Amino acid sequence: MPKIIIIRGNSGSGKSTIAKALQRKFGRGTLLIQQDVIRRDMLWVNDGSDTKAIPLLFNLIKYGKDNCDYIILEGILNAKWYKCLFERIRDEFEPYIYAYYYDLPFEETLLRHKTKPNANEFGEKEMKSWWNEKDYIGFIKEKIITKDVSIDEAVDMIYKDVNYEN
Repeated sequence: MPKIIIIRGNSGSGKSTIAKALQRKFGRGTLLIQQDVIRRDMLWVNDGSDTKAIPLLFNLIKYGKDNCDYIILEGILNAKWYKCLFERIRDEFEPYIYAYYYDLPFEETLLRHKTKPNANEFGEKEMKSWWNEKDYIGFIKEKIITKDVSIDEAVDMIYKDVNYEN
């Protein structure tokens, strides 16, 4: 059965970095679905509960289920706006869902953002307007990643969690 890894959190948390590292660690054929790429680059649509990104995200996830051993979904993925997507993931993948939420202080995400290549595209004001405090899904168990967990530690933890059964 294919496994889905969900990595969520506020902007600047480190989600994309971990997702890319996990894709390399799991190997070729691991499907990485990045919310920002789908929503902003491919579709060029706004975010929200009615965004056109949700059906495309689900179609890509279904493709992954049919063709890949591992699917990695990463993004801010607001729990309220994307509730229908998470319900469909639960229905399709349970018990093979490995969900993680970056629970970092705003100041930490701001520091991390300043190290990114796109740091000049937006700043503190925009990040504050997007901020969702403790935006847990609720009906899918999420393991919390704190600011004290390094990138390597997070990658190793997730990799071990997913492969524990093997």
